[in-house]
Amino acid sequence: MVDSPDNKQHNQPAGKEEKSKQAVSRNSLRELVEESFQHLREGDVVRGTVVAINDSDVVVDIGFKSEGLIPRSEFVDREGNLTVKPGDEVDVLVERFDEMIGEIRLSRERAAKIRVWEVLETAYREGHPVRGKVVERVKGGLAVDIGVRAFLPGSLVDLRPTRRLEDYVGDEVEARIINFDRRRANVVLSRKVMLEAQISTQKEETLTRLEEGMIVTGTVKNITDYGVFIDLGGIDGLLHVTDISWGRVGHPSEYFKVGDEVKVVVLRVDKDKERVSLGYRQRFEDPWTHVEVRYPVGKKIAGKVTNVVDYGAFVELEEGVEGLIHVSEMSWTKKVKNPKSLLHSGQEVEVVITEADVEKRRLSLSLRQAEPNPWEEFATRFRVGSKVKGVVRNLTDFGAFVELEPGVDGLVHVSDMAWTRRLSHPSEVVQKGQEIEALIIAMDTSNQRISLSIKELMPNEWDQFATAHQVGDEVEGFVTNVTDFGLFVELAPGVEGLCHISEVERRGNQPLSATFERGQRVRTRLIRIDWNEKRIGLSLRGIPQPESGEARTAAPEQEAEEITMDRVPEQVEGEREAPATAAGEEPQTEKEPQTEKEPQAGEENQEN
Repeated sequence: MVDSPDNKQHNQPAGKEEKSKQAVSRNSLRELVEESFQHLREGDVVRGTVVAINDSDVVVDIGFKSEGLIPRSEFVDREGNLTVKPGDEVDVLVERFDEMIGEIRLSRERAAKIRVWEVLETAYREGHPVRGKVVERVKGGLAVDIGVRAFLPGSLVDLRPTRRLEDYVGDEVEARIINFDRRRANVVLSRKVMLEAQISTQKEETLTRLEEGMIVTGTVKNITDYGVFIDLGGIDGLLHVTDISWGRVGHPSEYFKVGDEVKVVVLRVDKDKERVSLGYRQRFEDPWTHVEVRYPVGKKIAGKVTNVVDYGAFVELEEGVEGLIHVSEMSWTKKVKNPKSLLHSGQEVEVVITEADVEKRRLSLSLRQAEPNPWEEFATRFRVGSKVKGVVRNLTDFGAFVELEPGVDGLVHVSDMAWTRRLSHPSEVVQKGQEIEALIIAMDTSNQRISLSIKELMPNEWDQFATAHQVGDEVEGFVTNVTDFGLFVELAPGVEGLCHISEVERRGNQPLSATFERGQRVRTRLIRIDWNEKRIGLSLRGIPQPESGEARTAAPEQEAEEITMDRVPEQVEGEREAPATAAGEEPQTEKEPQTEKEPQAGEENQEN
């Protein structure tokens, strides 16, 4: 078939046009490739697509005339597993390319580092936080991996100085970049800045919602001698030691430990000074509210000694309720000078409530009233006039203390040891440890005093003599003492009379000592018998005297008495120096009043 002229004319131009278009297409592609190579430089980071993976390399298409190669090792994790597959997009760094042979060498690791530096620089400029893992403890702080190795100073790890920085190794931390130098690869972090910012925000929120009286939950952050600091969320509240318990608190650590979560009551909020006072005991009812009902006066109850002081001991009846045993309420029979000799902390005791003052939150307790009172028991079995036996426990200048029963002592005053004999010391009659009989002449149970008498159980020589004689009788005796104002004459054993100087016939102003001597036998007349004062007045006027050579040989007892009197001449003379106001009346020698016998048995018992 021959083509028509029209067909020839049509086909010929078409073939030339097609060849012309192909030439243009090749030229355009060459120009594009050349243009792209002009923009591709070593050190650029570009994005490419993984197209193939072989045993040694990963082939990545970055949009150039040829693909680039990256060592397979850059895409393997620590376990040796490949981390990419064909079709994944990755950032790569152009390390080297050869335009002549079309070879391109790429690096994923170097691209990643460049990307990291760019991200870190942006975070530094804009103040964004970064996260990283603490890899090791270094001098002065910690090394943190945030894509590059960064330094976290120890002083900036936490809000408070941290001694054990190694505890952070392996932890992920969030921090802010405070110093950035890409050229020197120097990055410094601060975790403290992040925490301060977080706490500042939390503090504002917490202070806004806190109100007095509300119950909040917090975490024990620190414990001191004076209280506990509790983190309420951005702000610490103080739980003072006095607000921990209604009872006695030795140390806050007895109730809390760091890290405990506790519920507390907000007592006061000072938003200007950012201070919050907390209470723990306020969550519970005040035990003193019902003290008068639960602990009425006179009730006997058990408690535990919490503290022993010089003036007594504190006893806890229940948590928050304490009472004081005063030292005077510790024993019926002893004067306790050191409470620690009887009680110690932690000891369980039984006490009796003696007084309750709710307003002052005071309870008075008695230890001795929880036990039988030996004085009251003694008083039920003995009365004034009863005869008792006891052992001399102690001797003093004014008498002897006699233990009648355990815890019960009586006093025998020196004036109640003999009817007429003058004693300079109780040891002349009784000795320590000696068992004696005595008569109760006075008893005061409330003040724990008993007065005893030995002489009441002895014959009364004076009464016997006064009964057998009367005024006007003449009797013989022996001079026991010669004084300036008269003669003392022993008329019978234990019976003595006074012959005043006015009743003695003498020459001129001659002293009595010139005519009479101790032990001389004389004959006298009874001119006065005073039953109340137990005194006898004598007279020598007109009475013939025995021969001057007759004198009594002093008995051993008399000699002892005379020696004793010689030891205290001033006392004897003081008693006998006052002359009678009328003829025939001897000076009055006053008997010591009963009130001068003090201290009584109970007082000496306490002192000893």
